[in-house]
Amino acid sequence: MGSFSIWHWLIVLVIVMLVFGTKKLGNMGGDIGKAVKGFKDGVRGAEEDKPAAQATSSVLPEKGTIDVEAKEKAKH
Repeated sequence: MGSFSIWHWLIVLVIVMLVFGTKKLGNMGGDIGKAVKGFKDGVRGAEEDKPAAQATSSVLPEKGTIDVEAKEKAKH
C-alpha cells in the first residue's frame, strides 16, 4: 500500500478523461493557468507598491493626523 506506480496514475488519468472529457479538462487547465498568472501579477504589483507605501509613511506627522481639504464637485 506504499507509493503508487506509473500504471496506477495512468489508469486514474484515463478514468478522469473518460468522466470529464478532454475539452473540459483543457478548459479547466486554461482557467487554472490564468488564475496562477493573475496571482503572480498581483504579488508582483504588491511588491512594487510596497516601497512607495513605506516612503509616504515616513513623511506622515508623528501624531498620525493628516490635514485634508475637501472640495465640492461641480454639478453639470
